[in-house]
Amino acid sequence: MPLISDKPNIIVCLCDQLRAFELGCYGNDTIRTPNIDRLATEGVRFEVACTNNPVCTPGRSILISGQYSRTCQGTLVNCGEPVRERVQLPDATIAEVLKELGYKTALVGKWHIAPAPETVGFDFAVYPHHQHRYSGQTFHRSFGEDIVVDGFGADYEIEELTRFIREYRGRPFFIFHSISQPHMPFADMPERFKTMYSRGEIKLRPNVYCNGEMAYDENWFRIYLYDYLYYEKHLPYTEEPLPEGFDLRDLTALYYGSVSWADEQIGSLMRALEENGLANNTIIVFTSDHGDNLGSHNLFNKDELYEESIRIPLIFWWPDQLRPRKVSWQVASLVDVMPTILALVGVTAPESCQGTDLSAIVRGQVDVAGENCAFIETSRGAVGIRSLRHLYGIRKERTPDARTTSVIDDKFLFFDLLKDPYQLENLVETEADNEIATRLRKRVLTWDAETPWKK
Repeated sequence: MPLISDKPNIIVCLCDQLRAFELGCYGNDTIRTPNIDRLATEGVRFEVACTNNPVCTPGRSILISGQYSRTCQGTLVNCGEPVRERVQLPDATIAEVLKELGYKTALVGKWHIAPAPETVGFDFAVYPHHQHRYSGQTFHRSFGEDIVVDGFGADYEIEELTRFIREYRGRPFFIFHSISQPHMPFADMPERFKTMYSRGEIKLRPNVYCNGEMAYDENWFRIYLYDYLYYEKHLPYTEEPLPEGFDLRDLTALYYGSVSWADEQIGSLMRALEENGLANNTIIVFTSDHGDNLGSHNLFNKDELYEESIRIPLIFWWPDQLRPRKVSWQVASLVDVMPTILALVGVTAPESCQGTDLSAIVRGQVDVAGENCAFIETSRGAVGIRSLRHLYGIRKERTPDARTTSVIDDKFLFFDLLKDPYQLENLVETEADNEIATRLRKRVLTWDAETPWKK
């Protein structure tokens, strides 16, 4: 049996469209997420963490590059199928930096980034062709034939993940384990998760009601159930009437089931590490690319400057080195993940990284670092700053190539999230807390002016 490396292994677990509010460790007492909750109990959990762009490709690109989406992509929207050319991510990714240090690098799960994984530092990759399909999925494999998986793709990903851990247990490895859940389609998941939660168990967020009416959109409900098989393929069964009485409670119950399905994958990963004697010296970072509006403010999907879209979980787990704690005084975001991981293993991040190294906070040495805020931009033109207590946003003109140019409203929104956690009162309209609003407006305008776009 090969010797186990002294360098810590690193696994980044990224869920798709998981907002922080739907985990037990973030205060949801209905949902069952024991494995993720274990990471939080034994690790370091950031109470306030945000995506820097609440859409799939931007969020993922930010994570592996340590740069904002305008800098690493030159756009603010999703890409299509990956290509071999390095059309985005011009600077070193976390996989490339770790590869130079002797790490074996792998992607297992959803990719949805413009350059192919092998182009930006991954030695091995297995990822689904169809971004939003769980059964009957076609998987791309590095330097091999594509294969079609008859069952659920999540089971195949766990098999590949376990095989990679077993095969490379004697040398340090970096795995980007990209979990597709809880992104739609909800109709395409194991029956036990579809029926795990009843509508009667669901506690909806207060901001899903408008004038006493619960958010309802039949078109969006079909997209959540069937995804592209409905809006692109128009398969007949996807256009049949919805079940009688189907509403947001039923939809949210399915979302909960998909979250619990993702949690099961985390449990399988933990067992693989333990069975191979690697648990203590492995860093796991658990997070998400963005959240889900799921009816809040009568909105669905993502890409909005609201808490439901931007708030994500962020947990660092490393039993050998980290003391369990909750971080309540620091705002973290996806752009901070790369420099923080590299610092934890004793490496200075490349100068191209725009995020903050939060390793001293993760190690419990300090309470705050950097600017202590998250800067967020959306393809709809909103650009915002999330501090511990407030969210302030401006609005910019959007170009046809999904960039933004001039500011058209520098007083777009302003919320005091301590007094108004569900963002029901836009303080811009009341001119309350003008001094705070002025300070935040200046910070977001400065960030917008100084943060470069990829040429």
